[in-house]
Amino acid sequence: MRYITIFTFLSLLFLCSCGGENANGETMPATATPDLEPGATPLPTSVKTPSVPTSYKLASVAPAPNRKLENPHIEVEIEGLAGGQCSLIGMYTDQFYRADSVMAAGGKIVFKRNQPYTPGLFYLMLPDKKTTIQMLIDDDQTFTMKTKMNNLINAMQVQGSKDNQLLYQTFKFEASQQPEFNRLAARLQAFSPGTPEYAQVKAEQNELSKARFDYLQKVFKENPTSLFTSFKEAGQNPVLEPIYNEDGSVNNEAFVYEYKRLFWSNVNFSDDRLLNTPVISNKLKRYIDELTAQTPDSIKASASFLVDQVLDKPKYFQYFSNWIVLHYEPTKTSLMDSEAVYVHMIQNYFTYDRAFWSDSTEIHALQLRAYEMSQSLVGQKGVNVQAADPNGKMRSIYDIKDNYIIVYMWNPDCEHCAEQTPQLVNFYHQWKPKGVDVYAIVVNTEPGPWKQAIKRYNMPWENNVHDPTNRAIYATYFVDNTPEIYVLDPDRTIIAKNLKVDQIQTILERDMKKRGLM
Repeated sequence: MRYITIFTFLSLLFLCSCGGENANGETMPATATPDLEPGATPLPTSVKTPSVPTSYKLASVAPAPNRKLENPHIEVEIEGLAGGQCSLIGMYTDQFYRADSVMAAGGKIVFKRNQPYTPGLFYLMLPDKKTTIQMLIDDDQTFTMKTKMNNLINAMQVQGSKDNQLLYQTFKFEASQQPEFNRLAARLQAFSPGTPEYAQVKAEQNELSKARFDYLQKVFKENPTSLFTSFKEAGQNPVLEPIYNEDGSVNNEAFVYEYKRLFWSNVNFSDDRLLNTPVISNKLKRYIDELTAQTPDSIKASASFLVDQVLDKPKYFQYFSNWIVLHYEPTKTSLMDSEAVYVHMIQNYFTYDRAFWSDSTEIHALQLRAYEMSQSLVGQKGVNVQAADPNGKMRSIYDIKDNYIIVYMWNPDCEHCAEQTPQLVNFYHQWKPKGVDVYAIVVNTEPGPWKQAIKRYNMPWENNVHDPTNRAIYATYFVDNTPEIYVLDPDRTIIAKNLKVDQIQTILERDMKKRGLM
């Protein structure tokens, strides 16, 4: 199977004029797209294999157990279609792959083979490499679709596939509502919130949204087991009434909490087919990146709330766990103390009894790395380190009497260290009188280059130390890339890490103000 990169996943979903997905996976009404025929979806012409973790791919193309899938015979007839190669593009979460390719002839495209397609959402890419037609493929893979090149949605007729009949009926319904939604949105901008005119337009908007909601609920009720219902329902946002405080004011914090708690309530985690649509990956990105405060504690709570729901759903458990770990991989995120998220996920979910997709060697390596990180998380006591200075004298972090300590881990040959070290020297001269000292630990080098670098940078602090074995710093202050900076407060608690020198002042001033030290 070959994966293809589509210029950006969100662009595909937002620009898709034959009905794309919004940020949480909900199918959006059709809209006009400049320079394309109505109903066209832009796609790129380039095809290449992106870097995708293998754990994302495991079992991603296998049908769910006990599903009886028939061999496909799908005919698509498009009036006005020129000849050329057409591709059937499938997906797993946010990764696209070419499932099949055929030549169009006389306006007809026929996909027929002796192996079923994996149930999910597919895009039929037409010969111009820009225009696509969406289709849902489930157990019954024999159906026909007929339409016109200049009116792909409204002219669509489907036979033999209830899912695609529902899909295009919904596209047409949503398209019929869109002009009124646009008109009301424009009117709303003309009035100020709180005015009678604003309230009236808002009420009209609510009625239009309710009509859409009622339409979908009727479809869901009449087709409870269909792929369309599972897919479309999973993308719906929670519907909540405002939550009020005792004084009658709106409690936005409680509303957001409840919205987030119910965010996954419409998703049927027993339905693996949803992983072959964009709805799950879109919801996951929104849940983690937008609805969760970007602090380690909040991210850990959100991650556990979600992952714990799917511990008995192997494909979802695997996908969610891997995605969150990779999203907050310490070397690939700007989140301060992303190690806290990484450690939480590895220690709780990448265990020998849970991480079925990894062998014992991989799990051991992950657990060991998480252990090494776990000793130096923000909020924990900084571990005392003792190592020798250039004269052989042992120097300890806890021997330093200044209120604040900058633990600086560096290497003489490190390019970024060459940039940051002179800045730290200047910072030290300014802040040493204010009760700040530096404990500089050199890593992965020999004594000669280390001592030369101390002279080259004119490092003024006494605590320059080196342990050639690195034993003194093992599982103390974790470092992936040099330089690594930790800040210890007067209690020797780690209050910041993963910093650049120009960020240290902000951290110190904030803590000093809290303690009344400035």
